[in-house]
Amino acid sequence: MLHYRPNGLESARLGLAVAKKLVKHASGRNLLKRIAREIFRLQRKNLPACDLIVRVHAPTAKASRAELHQDLRQLLGRLPAVP
Repeated sequence: MLHYRPNGLESARLGLAVAKKLVKHASGRNLLKRIAREIFRLQRKNLPACDLIVRVHAPTAKASRAELHQDLRQLLGRLPAVP
């Protein structure tokens, strides 16, 4: 899930929320955060100037890394243009 709000700055900022309830092991939570940060870093120049919060709302134990990458890219791709 992706929450966003215009921030009035020159570029986007990222926040992450990965609950222990959904991803039991710290290594899994850290993996999700690393993937999200990397995708954000690569796409930051193409994103509107807004604050983004990526929030995990479903268990991800059965998802592959490729699926996680694809899901996050799709979420960022659906952001509307902010004037």
